[in-house]
Amino acid sequence: MFKSITIGQFIPGNSVLHRLDPRAKFIALIIFIVSIFAVQSFLGYLALAGILFALLLTSELPLPYFFRGLRPVYFITLFTLLVHFFMTRGGEVLLQIGPLSIESQGVYLGFFMVFRIIFLVVSTSLLTLTTSPIALTDGLEYLMKPLTKIGVPSHEIAMMMTIALRFIPTLMEESEKIMKAQMARGADFTSGSVFKRAKNLVPLLVPLFVSAFRRADDLAVAMEARCYRGGEGRTRLRELVAAPRDYAAIATSTVILVGLILLGI
Repeated sequence: MFKSITIGQFIPGNSVLHRLDPRAKFIALIIFIVSIFAVQSFLGYLALAGILFALLLTSELPLPYFFRGLRPVYFITLFTLLVHFFMTRGGEVLLQIGPLSIESQGVYLGFFMVFRIIFLVVSTSLLTLTTSPIALTDGLEYLMKPLTKIGVPSHEIAMMMTIALRFIPTLMEESEKIMKAQMARGADFTSGSVFKRAKNLVPLLVPLFVSAFRRADDLAVAMEARCYRGGEGRTRLRELVAAPRDYAAIATSTVILVGLILLGI
C-alpha cells in the first residue's frame, strides 16, 4: 500500500505540464480546487473529470500510476460513504436495517463527497508528479513573497512544505521495509481486533520515528555543511520566467471556474 502513495513524488519528463512555470501550476491548482468545491451537481463533476483526464494525458505519465495512487484513500472514501449513508437523512428510504436506514439523499451526498476526495488527491498528485521539489519551493516562495512585508518567513515555510512533501514517499518506503522486517520476526499487522492491531503498530512506529529524526538531522547537517542560507539575498541558479503558456493556463482555469459558477452545475 505504501508504494501506492504518489503525493510528493516527482517523475521527470518533457510534457507541457512539466514545462509550465510552478507558479502557474500552483495558481491553476488552487483555481481547480475552488472549482471542485463550487460544483453543485454530478454534471459539474463530469466536466471536471473530463478536464482532469485531459490533463493526465497531457502529462504523458502512465495512467495506472494515478489510479494506484488512490489506494491509500480507499479507507477514507469508504468511511465517508458509510457516514453519509447512515447519518444523512432526506429523500426516499432505500434500505431499512433495524433502527438504521439508508436514504436517497445520503447515497447522493456520499458519492458526491467521494468524487470530491478523488479529484483533490489526483489533482494534487498531478502537481507534485510534474514539478521538481526545487521548482515547488521557488514557486511557493514567490507566491508567498508579499507576506514577508508583515513578517511571515515565506522562504522557510516554502522550504518546510517542500521537504515535508518530498519526505512522504521516503517515509512510506521506510515503513514498508520496517514492516517486512518486523513480519520476518513474527509480527502480525493483519489479524486481531482493532486494539490489538493498534498495539502491534508500536514496533513499526518507534523505528519509523527514529529513522525520520535521523534523516532530518542528516539533512540539516548536509545543508549546514554547504553553508546553506535562505531568505533575503539568496540567489538562484535558474530564475523563474513566465511564458505565454503559463498565462494561458491561468486564464483557462479562471474561465472554467467562472463558467461552472455561471452555469450553476
